[in-house]
Amino acid sequence: MTVLQGILLGLATGIVFGFALEKSRVFEPGIIVGQMQFRSFIMLKIFLAAVVTGLVALAVLNGAFGVKLYLKPLLLKADLIGGLILGIGIAISGACPGTTLAQIGAGYRDAFSTLAGGIAGAICYGYLDSPITAFFAEKGDKISFDKLLGLPFWLTALLLAALLAAGLVALERWRPWADELGADHDGILPSNAAINEQAFQPHKS
Repeated sequence: MTVLQGILLGLATGIVFGFALEKSRVFEPGIIVGQMQFRSFIMLKIFLAAVVTGLVALAVLNGAFGVKLYLKPLLLKADLIGGLILGIGIAISGACPGTTLAQIGAGYRDAFSTLAGGIAGAICYGYLDSPITAFFAEKGDKISFDKLLGLPFWLTALLLAALLAAGLVALERWRPWADELGADHDGILPSNAAINEQAFQPHKS
C-alpha cells in the first residue's frame, strides 16, 4: 500500500466513522455524562456493538485467512491510573478524544476548550515522557481468553461476541434506546419538573 492509498483509506474510514458517530448521537455531552452517571446506557450499547463487530471481524481474519494477532501486555498500574484520569476527564468535559472533533463539527463551542486541553496535555506528556515512563515501568503479562480456555482464538472470539450480543439485547430490553434519548441537541431527557414548568407557562399569541 502506498502512502497516498493509506491516506485515502484513512480518510474514507474516518468519514464512515464520523457519520456513524454523529447519527448515533453518542458524541453529545448529555449522552456521555449520562453514561458516566448511569442514567443513560446508549454509549455502552454503541461500544458493545463495536466490540461485537470487531470480535467477529478478527475471528474471520484469524480463522479463515490465518492473520496473526499480537497481544499487548497487561500493565496494571498504567491501565488503572490512566483509565481513572481519562474517566475523570470525560465526566468533567462531557467529551472523549474520539468525540471532541465531532462536537466541534456539530457546533459545540465548549469542545474547543477540550481540544486545547488535550493538546496541552500531549505537550506536557512529551516533556515529561522519561519520568512518566519510569514511574509506570512494569513487566506485564499477555493474558487472553483463548489461552485461558485452551481454545482457538477465532472460536473464543465468536463465543465472546455471542455472549456480549446477548447482554446487549438484554440491556436494550431493560433500557430501550428510544426511552433514553432526549429530544434536544444535548441528548438529555427533560426532567419532570422542567416538563411541568413548561406546561404551565402561558402561551403568547
